[in-house]
Amino acid sequence: MTGTMAVADVVSLDAGDPLAPFRDRFHLREGLIYLDGNSLGALPRATGDRLAEVIGDEWGEGLITSWLGASWSTAPRRIGDKIARLVGAHPGEIVATDSTSVNIFKALTAALSLRRERPVILSEATNFPTDVYMMQGIEAFSGGRVKAVTVAPDAIVDALSDEVAVLLLTQVHYKSGRVRDMAAITRAAHEAGALIVWDLSHSAGAIPVDLNGANADFAIGCGYKFLNGGPGAPAYLFAAARHHGATPILSGWFGHARPFDFEEDYDPAAGIARFQCGTPPVLGLAALEVGVDLILEADMAEVRRKSLTLGDLLIARMQPLCDAYGFALASPRDHALRGSQVAYAHRQGYQIVQALRELDVIADFRAPDILRFGLTPLYLRYSDIVETVERLERVCATRAWDKPQYHQRAAVT
Repeated sequence: MTGTMAVADVVSLDAGDPLAPFRDRFHLREGLIYLDGNSLGALPRATGDRLAEVIGDEWGEGLITSWLGASWSTAPRRIGDKIARLVGAHPGEIVATDSTSVNIFKALTAALSLRRERPVILSEATNFPTDVYMMQGIEAFSGGRVKAVTVAPDAIVDALSDEVAVLLLTQVHYKSGRVRDMAAITRAAHEAGALIVWDLSHSAGAIPVDLNGANADFAIGCGYKFLNGGPGAPAYLFAAARHHGATPILSGWFGHARPFDFEEDYDPAAGIARFQCGTPPVLGLAALEVGVDLILEADMAEVRRKSLTLGDLLIARMQPLCDAYGFALASPRDHALRGSQVAYAHRQGYQIVQALRELDVIADFRAPDILRFGLTPLYLRYSDIVETVERLERVCATRAWDKPQYHQRAAVT
């Protein structure tokens, strides 16, 4: 892929794209280039109709009878089984429930219950903050018996001592998009006697994932990025079948073996159901299921191929801007190491992202200086990449980013 690829070549790529028909199944305003699906996926057109059905018919007419009549009560496991097909898990090993942060807590404490003699939760420095915050919270709640330890990203394997109970890693790094070798690192953790929890928030629906092929222990992920489940969509938790005897720490009533017996003492359900906690969020689950069903229609090998080609095109087109305006590639060039996003570092990264929005290009910023361009193959076109770089060059050439309002950091970036 070269920076001088002719426009005709890009048009040809779009014309021959087998994923192109998916674009029309999302609500995307004409002219908008949306490069933030790695943070919040676009709205599937079918979601509105599905939510109207749930609200008008199932809730409005069926009322409480819909817990059984509309299968509300089994939605977390039904949707979990669908997500399992995307990430290499077996039926009955994933439940769609709660938030990513809550599921991190549940997965880590479940792993600790299986390695009670070991005090350390290990992760990498620069991991997504909520992952580390939950580790720190567990340390504080334990009174210091459990230790939350982070090391440099390249020092993870060497830090796997006989004190490590569980390793928490994100497969695709949220800033750089760097991909971890799941099988190799899981093997290293097991050889050290530790368990592993994988964060798949930037993986599921974007790259091929094989949890059981890698012999993973636990995994979590969100539903609102590449799964297009909507803002704050329910997350999911994977527990390998061999770990379904782990002690659940958040012992909510929907994780009870007989929730409607209303017993005084907690008796965990068999299987993945014990990792549920509170009442399922039916509206959120309904929206998530639409997004999951949509991505299941796509060929993940083709999704991955297109994602990498989009990334190669972006990197090639950006090279002149790197030379002229000081952008520095912060993502790997190597396909084996790059997820479905490309990131650049720039001193004025925040301001540039704001200026791009005025030109109908939505990317995002991650402190201190990272511009992230999410590559969502179901609705992104090759021509969008070309147009993005052209608009970005306009921002830089005219210093459109240097407006007073862009120097005031918003509360949400």
